[in-house]
Amino acid sequence: MTSETGKIPSSAGPAERFFYGYVLVAASFMLQAVGWGVYNSFGVFFNPLIDEYGWSRAGISGAVSVSFCLCGLFSILMGRLNDRVGPRLIMTVSGVLLGIGYLMMARMGALWQLYLLYGLLVGIGISGTDVVLLSTIARWFVRLRGRMSGVLKVGTGVGMLVMPLFIDLLITAFGWRTALFVLGVGVLVVFIGLSQLLERDPGSRGLRPDGDGRLVAGSRPAAETGFTMAEALHSLQLWLICAAYFLMVCCALTVLLHIVPHAMDMGIPHDSATRVLATIGGLSIAGRFIMGFASDRIGSKWALAICYGFLGASLVWLLAADRLWMLFVFAVVYGFAHGGFFAIMSPLIADFFGTAAHGAIFGVMIFVSTIGGAIGPLLAGYVFDLTGSYHLVFLAMPVLAAVGLGATLALRPPEQA
Repeated sequence: MTSETGKIPSSAGPAERFFYGYVLVAASFMLQAVGWGVYNSFGVFFNPLIDEYGWSRAGISGAVSVSFCLCGLFSILMGRLNDRVGPRLIMTVSGVLLGIGYLMMARMGALWQLYLLYGLLVGIGISGTDVVLLSTIARWFVRLRGRMSGVLKVGTGVGMLVMPLFIDLLITAFGWRTALFVLGVGVLVVFIGLSQLLERDPGSRGLRPDGDGRLVAGSRPAAETGFTMAEALHSLQLWLICAAYFLMVCCALTVLLHIVPHAMDMGIPHDSATRVLATIGGLSIAGRFIMGFASDRIGSKWALAICYGFLGASLVWLLAADRLWMLFVFAVVYGFAHGGFFAIMSPLIADFFGTAAHGAIFGVMIFVSTIGGAIGPLLAGYVFDLTGSYHLVFLAMPVLAAVGLGATLALRPPEQA
């Protein structure tokens, strides 16, 4: 059983002088920076692909939606596998799929190839990068779970800050095909190398969570506690969490994919529009770090509610943003909320349902949320193709944020049978 706060108590003991869990955090940080940094920067390729092939925004957005939906679907499998076999093999295979996907995209010449390579290969490859790494960190840390999850997700923010600018430089200097080739090689090297440092849980090294000393020789690690997968699926609280993240990711992926084309529609140059996306990544670093710490102090539910407050405010501002400086203000507020949301999602599941089946339960939440991420960008592209404007899309998103805040405020600690 979990405690009243949802945290699983850890055994006290002499603190480790150097705790291997921090190696996992560092390796996971870099995997997040490269994996999600490249994935979330795909909007930078929109205009080069449209210019060369004349593909519609809805057509390209559809490939992203397929990718994100498969990412969510396979997150359940990745989470269950991580509960059983651990992260090393899973993340190695994920890196191979990602790298091959980007390398082969450098040679594509038809829209169906984008759906096959980005939609299928990259979608499956990226699916483990959140559920596996965050679920692993949730096992290595209890008292420090929120802040270590936040530090890990800072990696995504760093990637979102650096990768759009790096990719834009590559495209400008060498073209989009060379840019994809370079990204593919980089992903293969980073993922295959760093994945070898990953371990499922501290017990595998004879350690206690949080670096609270070593296990007594010959003793076994304490059994993980919490809800089973079946128990969690019968809990209303899981579905409220899923609804909150479904709505958030619907808004988030729409922004990430369409903010650069929207800025360019306003007459803003491509490099300045890319800096708006990079600003979101930069401010998400602060959101991930601060809200990760906040979830340890005030609870993950209230940290989630605060993020929704920032999200709603930024989306209302976006409705009136018609100048570059206004887009940068949006990027600052939205970026903070964006980072916070992703830093607290794993601690939220662990706080409410424990760690016994954390990977599988977390995978369900990711799958449901990625359906929102698949629907949002596709509908946004379709609405733009019909109306020539994102205005209706930007009107709908603050309403979605308000509903998500309501689902968050309705959360209550679940009871385990």
